[in-house]
Amino acid sequence: MTYGELGEAAWSWVLQQVDWDAAGPWIPEAAGGAKPEVYLEGMHSGVGGLAHALAEIKLARPWTQAEAGLATGIADRLHATIPAEQSITYFDGLVSAIGALTALGESASQPALDRITELATDDGWHESVLGAPKYLPGAVSNDATLGTGAVLMGALWSCRQGVDARALAERAADLLLGEKEEPANWLFVPRRFCAEPRGDMPNFTHGLAGIAAMLAVAGVELGRPDLVDAARGGAEHLITLGINDDKGFRVPRVIPWSEQRGDDEYTYNWCHGGAGTSLLFRALEYAGVDEVAGETPVVWHRRCLDSVVHSGIPERLHPGFWDNDGRCCGTAGVADTFLDAWHRDGREQDLEFAVRLADALVERAFRGDGTAYWRFVEHRNEEPLLPPGVGWMQGVAGIAAYLFRLQRVLDGGKQAVERMDNWWAL
Repeated sequence: MTYGELGEAAWSWVLQQVDWDAAGPWIPEAAGGAKPEVYLEGMHSGVGGLAHALAEIKLARPWTQAEAGLATGIADRLHATIPAEQSITYFDGLVSAIGALTALGESASQPALDRITELATDDGWHESVLGAPKYLPGAVSNDATLGTGAVLMGALWSCRQGVDARALAERAADLLLGEKEEPANWLFVPRRFCAEPRGDMPNFTHGLAGIAAMLAVAGVELGRPDLVDAARGGAEHLITLGINDDKGFRVPRVIPWSEQRGDDEYTYNWCHGGAGTSLLFRALEYAGVDEVAGETPVVWHRRCLDSVVHSGIPERLHPGFWDNDGRCCGTAGVADTFLDAWHRDGREQDLEFAVRLADALVERAFRGDGTAYWRFVEHRNEEPLLPPGVGWMQGVAGIAAYLFRLQRVLDGGKQAVERMDNWWAL
């Protein structure tokens, strides 16, 4: 079975999980699960994420009639939710909707941007997850997935789609500059909103690397060197937090680290590891930065990827290490990052590692009746195999999309799908 054939089998399994209600299609978070009460339309694990899989499939072959109907149903559902949406996040809110709809060739930026503007407070955008007892009333996040960095990402992507979102991008960037600590650092949630001391998560999804990446890109798109300077300062501070040796550059998942956490201090995925953190240095390269802490951004980008290669993934070296094959936290997301690097640089070693990761996906697939899926592992559970996830970031849809992409590359295809979280790296 080729990678593409496995991708088709996995996508067939995903389509079997799709259900419909009066508002359109929806998916459970995991096979056999109930209809979600929240984040039903989200990119992370909701039906909106299937839009990104459909965009990848469209480069491999024409959509079937059923897939075209699914795309229409997703778009209609998302359009209908925008006016009342309370969340702005890249994972599940209005920024998520912008990404999903543009993946389907739909324009939704202006209504979503208007709604984001309506929801803004003087400090940024409050999310319901930022509540007591951890956070004080009105808490906002700085990060690139749930907070002001996500708004900046969505606004820049909208500008790239031809929608005038400059004012919102400027507002988000200025809010981030106002939250900068010295030395140049951004916490997930500003310190003044934390009810108790919190650890710093410095990698891409919830901390410094993601925020600095968005500021670097914004500096180019908005013509603001001050944003690029802030991003470079953030990168230089990030380097002081990590290890740079013969096994690459890597930064702890949480600082300060406590052995009482009972898991690994370092990981190598998109969300909290070298794969995602490498995007910061691509952003600085895009911004024309010549030097960061004595090296070029290109060198630091490669050092991030070196840490992934030297880590031992995709092998499960010990209980709790590399138990996830999804896009957010596991194999598919790392593999996609390496394909992005190959697309940009043409290094055969990157393509070879992307294939090695795909081979692990082949080995770990559960197959039957012409379908395929993956079950991640929680080694602390009595039954360690988790139910198979369905969606984009933590499920089969995202893995299938990677397999479609890899097959296309191996067949000679050069085109890559641009998304709001990777376009500057392609």
